[in-house]
Amino acid sequence: MIDYYKLLGVKRSSSSAEIKSAYRKLARLRHPDVNEGSAKAAREFAQLSKAYHVLIDPQERAFYDQRLTAQTNRSYSILSSDNPHAQRARNLAVQARWDRVVDEVLERDRRENTERQRAVFTTVSLFLSTFFVAMIKPHLWEFFDYAGRAIVITLFVIGMWHLAIRLREYFEHYTYAPKPIQASIMRDDEKPEQPFTRSFAYMFLILGYAVSIGLGLFIGWHTQDYFSPVNMLVRYQVAAVPSHVLMYSPMVLLIPDLILYPPIAVLIVDSMHALASRMD
Repeated sequence: MIDYYKLLGVKRSSSSAEIKSAYRKLARLRHPDVNEGSAKAAREFAQLSKAYHVLIDPQERAFYDQRLTAQTNRSYSILSSDNPHAQRARNLAVQARWDRVVDEVLERDRRENTERQRAVFTTVSLFLSTFFVAMIKPHLWEFFDYAGRAIVITLFVIGMWHLAIRLREYFEHYTYAPKPIQASIMRDDEKPEQPFTRSFAYMFLILGYAVSIGLGLFIGWHTQDYFSPVNMLVRYQVAAVPSHVLMYSPMVLLIPDLILYPPIAVLIVDSMHALASRMD
């Protein structure tokens, strides 16, 4: 049984902050990317990762301490002898254990990459759909009948529910709420693991949405001749629009499109991405 405390270079009485600090220092030295993808470095990094995740969890650490104490106090066992068969059994056991550790690390990295891809797809599809709606200005809402509007509203509600759930997941995974100023004087080893603050994430979403609208309107104004077929279709259907709708400016008519269609686009893109991931 490997002594995780010796592996990380800490004492059994060390705090979680000390364990985290020791792990970060060693991980920067043993990471495969720093060591040109060395297989030995990958095994050492997997060992460090396993030791850290065991010792940082209070329940896992308590169970591990019990096993470590029992191993220290146990009587002579054949597995501790120099018998060739015992050595072979130990080697096989160690190899199997580290194979499981490496598999766990790789699976954790795969899940993290998948989660990052989902976050990118959601935010990019939200901004791009807003950009294209602002650029093309379809004004489709005024031309839908009651059945069409019911379908759009239903998709909008589902899309908003889906978007709210996804954003909440990403906020919990990638952001943290800063502590008050009185408690913000923290040591370097106590920095949160999440890379961004909640306020930064909110600002990113708001600015991204505003920039998408601004760029869409700017490019659409300079390329309005390119979308002339769409404009001709709109003018062709003006006669069918109620007279009170014509009293509003094109910008006012664009507001329902900017509200309704981006969440629907996010729902469609995320669903297609999830289907493609399952097929893979």
